[in-house]
Amino acid sequence: MKLMLVVILALFILGSKVSFGEKGTYADKVEFIQYSDSNTAIEEIRNGNLDIYYSSIPSDRIDPQLRQDLNVFQSTGTEYSLLVNPAPSEKFNPFSIREARYALNYLVDRNMIVDEILNGYGSPMISAYKPYDPDYLLILGKLQSFNFRYDPSLADQMISDALTKAGAQKVDGKWYYDSKPIEITIFIRNDDPVRKSIGEILSSQLQKIGFVVNPDYGDLSKAFSVVYGSNPADMEWNIYTEAYTVGGFVRYDSVIVAQMYSPWFSNMPGFNNLGYWNYENNSLDSISKAIFVGNFTSSTTRAELINDGVVDGIQESVRIFLAAQVDQYVAAKKVQGIINDFGAGITSRLTPINSRDNSDTIKIGIGQIYQGAWNPIAGFTDSYSQEMSAPVMDPGDFKNPYTGITIPVRTTWDVKTAGPLGKLDVPNDAIRWDPAQQKWIQVGPGIKSTSEITYHMKFSNWHDGRPMDMNDVLYGIYFLYQWGWDQASQTDTFDSEYSPKANQAAKILIGVRIIDNDTIEVYQNYWHFDDREIADSAQVWPDMPWELMYAMEKSVTDGKLAFSRSDAISKNVDWLSLIVPKDAKIVESNLQEFEKDNIVPKALIGLANSSYCDLRYNSSISWIDKHDNAMISNGPFYLDSYLPEARTIYLKSFDDPTYPFGAGYWKEFEQIQLPKIEKVNVPTVVTIGQDLDIPVLVTPDSDVYYYFINAQGNLVYSGMQNSSNGNFSIVVPATKTMNFTVGANDLQIFTISDSAYRPDTFSTSFLAMEKGYEIPSENITAVTQNTTDGQNYVVVIPLIMAGATIVFVYKKRRKWQASKQEL
Repeated sequence: MKLMLVVILALFILGSKVSFGEKGTYADKVEFIQYSDSNTAIEEIRNGNLDIYYSSIPSDRIDPQLRQDLNVFQSTGTEYSLLVNPAPSEKFNPFSIREARYALNYLVDRNMIVDEILNGYGSPMISAYKPYDPDYLLILGKLQSFNFRYDPSLADQMISDALTKAGAQKVDGKWYYDSKPIEITIFIRNDDPVRKSIGEILSSQLQKIGFVVNPDYGDLSKAFSVVYGSNPADMEWNIYTEAYTVGGFVRYDSVIVAQMYSPWFSNMPGFNNLGYWNYENNSLDSISKAIFVGNFTSSTTRAELINDGVVDGIQESVRIFLAAQVDQYVAAKKVQGIINDFGAGITSRLTPINSRDNSDTIKIGIGQIYQGAWNPIAGFTDSYSQEMSAPVMDPGDFKNPYTGITIPVRTTWDVKTAGPLGKLDVPNDAIRWDPAQQKWIQVGPGIKSTSEITYHMKFSNWHDGRPMDMNDVLYGIYFLYQWGWDQASQTDTFDSEYSPKANQAAKILIGVRIIDNDTIEVYQNYWHFDDREIADSAQVWPDMPWELMYAMEKSVTDGKLAFSRSDAISKNVDWLSLIVPKDAKIVESNLQEFEKDNIVPKALIGLANSSYCDLRYNSSISWIDKHDNAMISNGPFYLDSYLPEARTIYLKSFDDPTYPFGAGYWKEFEQIQLPKIEKVNVPTVVTIGQDLDIPVLVTPDSDVYYYFINAQGNLVYSGMQNSSNGNFSIVVPATKTMNFTVGANDLQIFTISDSAYRPDTFSTSFLAMEKGYEIPSENITAVTQNTTDGQNYVVVIPLIMAGATIVFVYKKRRKWQASKQEL
């Protein structure tokens, strides 16, 4: 399953060129070169030494001269958050108390982060969903109910109540527990100016409340050890300034609630390391697993699960979201074919594949050339490794970069489903791997499944020259069962980060049946209202040869390496990375042993003979000897070399006659027409208890969603309309305007289309009043100024009723308009 066999098997591997034929890329070579400083990278592009820069450029660098010199692209990728350590400990941890964690939502000024740190290029966030995510509109009502605002006095009071109840005392403005000052360690990322500012501002706020704050500065490599790799109960950290980038635009995200809020997914404190204290939340686990495995009966019940998970996650406040940044990327004017994914931005896997200029080499600057391990099981956890590896492996399917809908790549499919409530018969001769018996077994008679997916594989040669075949597919399925079965934790085939995810996927994978050399049937208990999501969930396409999976597996079960960061730290071994020469040599030694002893792995007994296996082993050994890495895959590029001293990774085009796609195959995604909100005529003042009519002009054939929120943060009225010709009116009946609050109320509008599912947004405030208020005309113009010009201002309007003057002050907040993005 992808995100069950993509998040789960996560087969992001690279490979090499062996013969010449069809070429799937315009460029012959891609060079990834480390440029940690964006100013240097910009000058290198101007000077012709670099073509594209994969790190976001600070907004204060995007001036008219830069736009004249370079192409500027915008996307909505980076999300900023706080990870809070909830572990109880011998050293008192105030954030082991949920109420104290929750109070942090009022101690952070999200609007200030957007307006000042991000210079207006972003939006506040309070949940794992950004305003530009397709599912955001499903939860907007719930989000409004929290009504978070910057209120340090309220945060102080909430923390005081929680700590006093726990037995702490505040003496002369300082907090003590058992007569010892309460200390807080904030791990602050100093390789990111945004997170450095957020961390230092939060440190100051916590000091004012009365804590002793110890800032600990570091980069991602240090965070892997201190935050993600340590036992939370050891209190090496209390708060961490996190950030996430989106790997791609996804219409129906089945993972986000699990990844950001739920312990079982191995991304919450403790990270399911059996030797550590682990955060537990059965409710969130249950909700997110239901979303993950498709345990819903309609789009409505799925939306209800997402809402429940988000509410629980916000209330727990182990991970607190702050802001979504508008990422801005730059590239040389001469480069054509850049594809600006709504999620990943120009770092999409399609950009190196489709880009072209007047040379044979595309040079891409990247923030770090190496920050985390490269392995397909529990590696590729950092954005840098994902961005560099993606062009070298082909997935079975992919997400349309503008709609997030699943599209075929190396597989096509036919889906049959009886879901959500019915069942299909599974053929008796379908097979599954039995970890207890250590062999493939037939499922037998009377077995049912919710869905059946028939995949047609577009096999090619691997980068080392050996043809792909069904054994590669079956080994991946074996691995999922073997490392994901319920008793895995009692065996040597268990990884604390990978296995809990694999367990959920293995439970719903009923069996498979090989039809011919490139066709396989997969039976699973998974349903979705979009058949393409069923195909995506059951995806069994392999991204690396079975013999490398086998050799990696032995290196881990022998105790020499670990698949995951957490296991590497707890077992005091290296985190397996296939581009690190030492690790590649361990893998190679296993392959040599397999070849010498004519070994056929258990998973292929009866399916392969020793001579076939020896050919596979020999090809991989030759590859490692030649390239000094063990990254072999099937994409349009292969990894030629990694030079850590030069901080460079070299990819070369895989010119092989078996590769199925020619250059320009993805060219259709170069251009996209975004839906746009052209005009909204909001009255200066709305009378409570009377009908409200708001004319709107949008791009024709757009779906328009609108939300009215009163000053208490309550959703008063909402709706959706399709505008075929672009002109329509939002009509709010008098029965609904009765719920507006005297003073400032908010209107939010989102528009999407079938070709572009990221919304254009509009947000403004308007005044609501009872009958009898009088408004001085000289002040009206201040209220009706354009709210999309990127300016912040405060409007003060005196309202006169019965001889009394009431002054309302409200702020028009800067909102980034998705339609302004340059493509």
